Amino acid sequence: ADITKEQHETHMLFHNILKTQARSGGGRKQMSPDVIINEVAADILSKLPANFDVESALKRYPTDYNQSMNTVLVQEMVRFNVLLLVIRNSLLNIQKAIKGLVVMSGDLEEVFNSMLSGRIPHMWMDKSYPSLKPLGGYITDFVARLHFLMEWYDNGPPTVFWVSGFYFTQAFLTGVQQNYARRYTIPIDHL
Repeated sequence: ADITKEQHETHMLFHNILKTQARSGGGRKQMSPDVIINEVAADILSKLPANFDVESALKRYPTDYNQSMNTVLVQEMVRFNVLLLVIRNSLLNIQKAIKGLVVMSGDLEEVFNSMLSGRIPHMWMDKSYPSLKPLGGYITDFVARLHFLMEWYDNGPPTVFWVSGFYFTQAFLTGVQQNYARRYTIPIDHL
C-alpha cells in the first residue's frame, strides 16, 4: 500500500510539473501547441496500418479443437482493432478540432494535453493493454505488436511467440496449455 501511494504521489508530482512547464522559451521561434499536436497526430496516423480483416482471419484460421492458437489470433485482432479505432478516431478528431471543424470536447482536450506532454491519453488506455511507456514508446510498441500479428496472419504461427506482445497474454497461455493437453491427452488441470 505504501509503495502504491508513493508511486501515485510521484506520478502526480511529474504530471503537475509538466502542466506548469513553460510552453515556450529560449531565443528560437517556438511552434504553437496546435501545430505541434497536428504534426504529432499526422505522424502517428501515418504509422497506423489498416484494421485487421477479422472475417478473412476467421476463414484462414478457423476455430479448431486441435489448434487453439487460431482462436487466440482472431481474438487478439479483434482487441487490437478496437484500440486502433479509438486511437485513429481520436487523432482524426483532434486534427478536426484544431481546424475548428468539430468541438474540442473534454475527452479531446485530455488527448490534446496528454499528447502535448508526451503521455498516453486516458481515452486510449481505457481500451489498451497495460503500458507505462511515454507516448512515443507506446506508439512504437503498439505498431510492433500490430506487425507481429500481421506476420502471424500472413506467414502462419511463428516459431517463437512474443509473449509480452499480446493484448491479453492469459488467452495465449491458456491456448498453449489446451494445445499441449489435447495433443498428449492429458487433462488440462493436471498441467
